Amino acid sequence: MKQIKINPQVDKYLIDGCMRCKYGGTPQCKVLNWVEELELLRQIVLETGLTEEIKWSVPVYTHKGKNVVTVNALKESANIGFFKGVLLSDKQKILQKQGNIQSARIIKFTNVNDIEKIKDVLRSYVLEAIAIEESGKKLEFRKNPEPVPDELLKAFEQDPAFKEAFYTLTHGRQRGYIIHFSQPKQPQTRFGRIEKCKEQIYKGIGLND
Repeated sequence: MKQIKINPQVDKYLIDGCMRCKYGGTPQCKVLNWVEELELLRQIVLETGLTEEIKWSVPVYTHKGKNVVTVNALKESANIGFFKGVLLSDKQKILQKQGNIQSARIIKFTNVNDIEKIKDVLRSYVLEAIAIEESGKKLEFRKNPEPVPDELLKAFEQDPAFKEAFYTLTHGRQRGYIIHFSQPKQPQTRFGRIEKCKEQIYKGIGLND
């Protein structure tokens, strides 16, 4: 078993929340409602030897620089998510799809006891996810049914960092923005929508997060 290395940024996340909205650090913060559950999920993941980081304001666990698992909170649950969850065997049939994201799968919890009951299973899922990453197995994505608007392509040309931030988003978030940017008929209105959303795209936030 590799030595467990705690990342102080994740400690801060568990104290203050992700700070992506006005409720950060307050009793209304969704993270603070699930601290015990998140801490237990965190410990299970750390025991597998993954590297603990903060990306998009949430804990992400990586293997040789590749994203494998995330531990985060929704309003109604604490979650462990697998970036390539669609490739997991899921023998226990506990994985759920995550919105419109093709590759990711998630397991939701609302109490510590439910996590305790299957912590060995969760650990085995994380180890399988690491093995998949090691194998180099690739995901096959369906192409976006919506074309990328010209205005967005132009914004990418003008700002390569913005392009990188956009394509770092999950597939579902990318699709949500593409639909939103494509709706107006006037190019200037499309450009306006893109400019208004740039900041949250840089932060890794989806249109409806």
